Amino acid sequence: MTAKVKEFLRVQLSAFIGGLSDFGIYTFCYTVLKFTAPFSNVISGSLGAIVNFTINRYWSFNSKTQSIGSQLWKFIIVVIGSISLKTLGIHFLVDFLHWHFLLSKGIVEIIVSLGFNFTLQKYWVFKK
Repeated sequence: MTAKVKEFLRVQLSAFIGGLSDFGIYTFCYTVLKFTAPFSNVISGSLGAIVNFTINRYWSFNSKTQSIGSQLWKFIIVVIGSISLKTLGIHFLVDFLHWHFLLSKGIVEIIVSLGFNFTLQKYWVFKK
């Protein structure tokens, strides 16, 4: 297995771990606290991002040579874009198409995570 494939798999595992915390918080906010699906996503995405940044910096990309500050501000921009895209997608699927809130979150997560997050994190935030 090549180094690039291993890195990609580590990033996906990191996203999965961050995603588990994200989904748990999202479900709690939506079902227990009765927040809207889009607002629940903003809260859960923000907290899941903290988990994801830490794992990516120290394990997935092993990118500790750059200062944490230079990576963090880039990561925050990516997270804001990611949460915005996900929130709009969830809002559309839940509030307009009336899809199940978890199915909507799952579909939107996969699309944004692979197409937006991975690309920007690899080639901009944690670029070596």
